[in-house]
Amino acid sequence: MARMPLAVVSSDEFAHHLTPPGHPERPERAHVFDAVATAWRERGGAVLAPRPATIEELAAVHDRDHIERIAGTAGRAAMLDPDTFTSPESYDLARLAAGAVLVGVDYTMSGAGPALVLVRPPGHHAERERAMGFCLFNNAAVAAAHARASGAARVAVVDVDVHHGNGTQQIFEDDQSVLYVSTHQYPCYPGTGAVTEVGFGAGRGRTVNVPIEPGAGDDDYALVLARVVVPILTAFAADVTILSVGYDAHVHDPLAQMQVTTEGYRAMVATLRAAAEATSGGRLVVVIEGGYDLPALGACLDATVEVLAAPAAAGPPPARASGPGIRGREAAEAALAVQRPFWPQPL
Repeated sequence: MARMPLAVVSSDEFAHHLTPPGHPERPERAHVFDAVATAWRERGGAVLAPRPATIEELAAVHDRDHIERIAGTAGRAAMLDPDTFTSPESYDLARLAAGAVLVGVDYTMSGAGPALVLVRPPGHHAERERAMGFCLFNNAAVAAAHARASGAARVAVVDVDVHHGNGTQQIFEDDQSVLYVSTHQYPCYPGTGAVTEVGFGAGRGRTVNVPIEPGAGDDDYALVLARVVVPILTAFAADVTILSVGYDAHVHDPLAQMQVTTEGYRAMVATLRAAAEATSGGRLVVVIEGGYDLPALGACLDATVEVLAAPAAAGPPPARASGPGIRGREAAEAALAVQRPFWPQPL
């Protein structure tokens, strides 16, 4: 039997990050991760253990004061803001989550194949100097910085969580070596991610926001990927692609108002994997952000595993809308109008 290149990175320790009763980012999400990792191991796939990120690795994207504040919650429960909590083990588990993505980066940069990293707490809302939105450390940002330190000249971070990844954007918005692309419901928490937010200084044009109106579904996302995201990824030609995927645009998710189905997520991941094959030599790390309906989370993760475990797709990325995609068309046109000065050839 041919070796399956996908590696899953996870640990049952992530269930020990506790949140208050009724909180959507609950330990049961980790039980879904465990089931996915166990099923992959039973198929003969590689399941890699995470390691804690070092303080230096965290400090590549976070202020030392922020790291010390989170460290100061070790051994106790704390409320950092109305949405963001720690429990006695949360500091150690947040370091383990960030380190898990580094294991994924090392795996994919070795040329072995894509990596799927199943972690909590999530990370994309954590800014350089503060935790917010359920997130303590910014896992995707730590991964991007590690990839750069490991020799990648250009890193693309594509964020398809239903919420804008304000933290990842803030950390890299003046860095021309890191492309940040986000599709997200707008308006929605945290209120950032307007189409006009394009970065600053040397990083101007390296932030690409595609805000989409509530109610968008599979065809809307397919259209946005085909018309905006894939052409920009192709032009940027990253050495490594990091996909921050939240399954909270799913029709059954309680925290947003999108209409994406499990098959829509399968198509999105397939499109972005194909783009990574075409531009990044297949070096792809998928890190989990949101997704709060447990059955939808499990189904979407199963679909993601199937996509990442399949042989690399040949030919151009397959994103095409089969329906009208009215919200997607409006979002794409707005983003194209803003981004064309920075990406004149592909757009």
